[in-house]
Amino acid sequence: MEALRAVFTKPDPQAQACCKLARKCNALLRTNIRKLDRDINNIKQAEAKARQLIISADKRGQRDPSRAAQAKKEVRMYAGELIRARRQTARLHTAKAQLTSVQMQVSEAFAVRKIEGSIKSSVGIMKDVNKLISLPALAVTMRELGTELMKAGIIEEMVEDVLPEDGEMLEDEAEAEVDKVLSQILKDKKETTANLPAAPLPDPEVPAEEIEEEEDPEEMMDQMRDRLNALRS
Repeated sequence: MEALRAVFTKPDPQAQACCKLARKCNALLRTNIRKLDRDINNIKQAEAKARQLIISADKRGQRDPSRAAQAKKEVRMYAGELIRARRQTARLHTAKAQLTSVQMQVSEAFAVRKIEGSIKSSVGIMKDVNKLISLPALAVTMRELGTELMKAGIIEEMVEDVLPEDGEMLEDEAEAEVDKVLSQILKDKKETTANLPAAPLPDPEVPAEEIEEEEDPEEMMDQMRDRLNALRS
């Protein structure tokens, strides 16, 4: 019946335009969700690297007392970067949840338009889109999505204000969080080491200190910061 109706009736230009808008909006939403997944994966890699550097620096300090002070400084520095990476991951997960919510609401709005012939503006979608526009990683494509949703009548306006980044913690709070992170990581390392079978003694001609390659801590920190800054910009 629908096929026959399509043959003998002219297509509704408004309905065609609405379908085109729906496809474009859904494509933009899927693009943003994929981007967030990539960003989350990149930060997870940075977190794993920071954890590895913390353990390596701690081992170095225990092995060579003359370098213990420097190793302790590096450990706390890496822990601070790990905390910042975890906060960024949490923000991106929140953004992804909001995007998924917007995707469902937009699909529902277009479905209602197809049935009832009209679209009602949604305050909920407008709020979520405005929040996501303020995220640097999504600003461009979310602004484009907002424009398309305004054309469709789903939202009425966009807000260009940028949300402030999470404020810096007080020094005492920051130190307490670093201590908590280090306690957990180094405790896990000790428990893992205790459960491993005893390793054979190294060849006397090849000291253990020479077996382990040490990476330049400053270079590693620069790489981690560049990766996080790239995701914020």
